[in-house]
Amino acid sequence: MRTYDDTFSGTKIYPGKGKLYVRGDSKIFRFQNGKSESLFLQRKNPRRIAWTVLFRRQHKKGISEEIAKKRTRRTVKQQRGIVGASLDVIKEKRSIRPEVRSAARQQAIKDAKEKRAEAESKKKAEKAKTAAKAQGGAGGSKVSKMQTKGAPTKVKATTR
Repeated sequence: MRTYDDTFSGTKIYPGKGKLYVRGDSKIFRFQNGKSESLFLQRKNPRRIAWTVLFRRQHKKGISEEIAKKRTRRTVKQQRGIVGASLDVIKEKRSIRPEVRSAARQQAIKDAKEKRAEAESKKKAEKAKTAAKAQGGAGGSKVSKMQTKGAPTKVKATTR
């Protein structure tokens, strides 16, 4: 069942009831009865007429029951494990003192740096070895930097 709201008072208009008023600019207004239509045509402000919905809303009338019913739900925090670690492991890590945690972090950083330095020195040694092999294997001829890196040799231009 389709109901409409009264343009002036804000009350519900049920099917078969009320009046329809169409203004010159084709705007439609619906009224519950002649009383609200008359007050609208007199250009009365519905916020100043005590029985309208707008007045009651503005002056907070009849909403005390609704406020009593409305309750906010408190969020309850739950702790649970994640994919990488169980709840016990997480609690254990949380209980570690900050000094111990920072010392472990510094140690991990130090280990990572050493590992990286070792890898770099290994890489340099490998590079030097290949460079020496390229120079020694070519029979003492000069080898350009690009050739040590594996660039193809230039082909001599031939003419007819």
